[in-house]
Amino acid sequence: MYTAEAIGLTLNGRALVRDVSLTLEPGTVTVLVGPNGAGKSSLLKLIAGETAPTSGRATLDGTDIRRLSPAVLARRRAVLPQSAEVAFAFRVDEVVRIGLLGSQPGTEARIARLLERVDLPDFAGRSYDSLSGGERQRVQLARALAQVEVMDPDKPRYLLLDEPTASLDLAHQLLVLREARAHAAAGGAVLAVLHDLNLAAMAADRMVVLVAGELVAGGPPAAVMTDATLASAFRIAARVNAVPNGPFLLPQAIVPEGDVLSPR
Repeated sequence: MYTAEAIGLTLNGRALVRDVSLTLEPGTVTVLVGPNGAGKSSLLKLIAGETAPTSGRATLDGTDIRRLSPAVLARRRAVLPQSAEVAFAFRVDEVVRIGLLGSQPGTEARIARLLERVDLPDFAGRSYDSLSGGERQRVQLARALAQVEVMDPDKPRYLLLDEPTASLDLAHQLLVLREARAHAAAGGAVLAVLHDLNLAAMAADRMVVLVAGELVAGGPPAAVMTDATLASAFRIAARVNAVPNGPFLLPQAIVPEGDVLSPR
C-alpha cells in the first residue's frame, strides 16, 4: 500500500497540509478536490516524495518513502506534475524515452504506441518546444505511462497526476480520465488532483475534499458531492443532481451571491 500517515507541511509559519491520512488502494482512482490554495498539490508532492513533510510520513509497503532512493521510487510510482520544464531542445520521442528508465527492447515502437495513446501520432520527431501547452501535457502523460509500463509487474504501480486536465480540451480531458481508469482496471492505483467536479465524479472511486490543508470529506462521489459539502468547501450555494451513473453539478445550479438555499 501507498499511504500518507498523519502527514503535514508547514512553510514560513503557514500550515499548507494538516494531519492528512490517506491510502491509495490498487484498482482504484482517488481524486483530490478543493478550492484554490487548499493544499491539493502540496499533498500530492508529499505523497510523491518530492517535498519532505514537517510531520507524519508517506510510506510505500510500510517503508518511509524518504528512505527510498529516487531510482527505487521511479520504479513504483510515476508523477505527472502541473507543468514540466524541459531545459534542452529535446524531441518529443526523447521526452517520452525518459520514462522508460533506460534502454528497452522495441523502444521506438513502444514510443510510437504511447504517442498514439495520447493522440499525438507522428509527433515523435517534433521539437518539444514547438508544441502547445496541451500537447506538451500529453507528451508528459505519455512519459508517465511509459514509466508505468516498465515497472515491476508483480507489484502495484502508482500514477500520481497533478491537474492533468488543466490545459486540455474536453476530448483530451476525457482521454486522460480513460487512461486513469484503465490503469486502475489493470490493478494500479491513481491519485489525481482535479478542479472540475464533474470530471472528478466521473473518474473517481473515491473523492477527497481538502480545505485549508485539512481533509474535510472523503468517500464515493455520491457521498461527497452533496449540497452541504460544496457549500462548506467552496463557499457556494448549489444544487447537486444525480443520474444512475453518479452525481453532477450544472453551472446553472449555482445560486448568485447573496441568495441562500436551504440544505436538503
